Amino acid sequence: MATSICRTLKYFQPITCQNIKCAASLLDVRLVPVLVPIRTKKRFFIPPAVNVKDKTQAEQEVKARAAGMVVRQQYTERPINISCTAGIFDPYVPPEGDARLSTLSKEGLKQRTEQLRQSAASQLSIRKIKDHDPDFSSKAFPELAQQIFVDAHAALTQFNKEKLHSLVTERCYPEMVRGNRYKTLRWGFIESLEPPRVVHTRCPDMISKGNLYGQVTVRMHSRQTLAVYDRFGRLMMGDEDEPRDVLEYLVLERHLVNPYGCWRLHGKIVPAWAPPKDPVVKTVMIPGPMLKPGDEFETLNYQVPKPKAVQWYK
Repeated sequence: MATSICRTLKYFQPITCQNIKCAASLLDVRLVPVLVPIRTKKRFFIPPAVNVKDKTQAEQEVKARAAGMVVRQQYTERPINISCTAGIFDPYVPPEGDARLSTLSKEGLKQRTEQLRQSAASQLSIRKIKDHDPDFSSKAFPELAQQIFVDAHAALTQFNKEKLHSLVTERCYPEMVRGNRYKTLRWGFIESLEPPRVVHTRCPDMISKGNLYGQVTVRMHSRQTLAVYDRFGRLMMGDEDEPRDVLEYLVLERHLVNPYGCWRLHGKIVPAWAPPKDPVVKTVMIPGPMLKPGDEFETLNYQVPKPKAVQWYK
């Protein structure tokens, strides 16, 4: 049977002391401490040396498996956010020529008939939403949606991230703030040309059957102003003094099973027949002459060449 380390040391103590005394008497010197190597438990895995560059991670794993160590399997995990959905379920298809065709015309009557057909599924979704949110009303909700839209854009122009997170979902937030770094935004809501109204309602579920989300599409026709300035203070897009008529289809969402959930801006539906946006005017830099020490730019009579090679600033 294997003996303990304490019993082994106790057995070697008198022999070791006797050997030390004999060696000291022969050398005629003072007693000095002597280290006696004693074999301990055998190590099956020796850590690699410091600053070893030729050892890759795969080689280290093979060596650890050969030594009997279990290497944990690496899992690629993706975080799941259940406070909002990843997109718009069954998005509303805006009729072509909306806000331009009259209901008295032939095309306007066709669009009105198609909207009545699609409203059947919306009525069922409204009933599900009212089961979890008794205060929901399709008549009073458009005013709330318009106020959320105005407050969210006001927080975006002021770069108030805390307030913006409370007004928009986690899906809508990166879409609103993308590309706005080092830029100045000037946005204003002037008036509403038509009363906002609910045009589409859906109540999908995600992950499980009872995990319901309410998505309401609101049609809003308003007059707004927008001006975007770059980091040099030059106008890139829009005009602060020129209001424009904007027709938007906003999608608001709420996690219905969450008792602390609230309606937040989730996205925007852009119809295929919408006119293209105005191009963005970017600032360019034309390279000038290379001045030597002691030279002045005014004395060179330098003429600006054609901007063949320009450097774009984003």
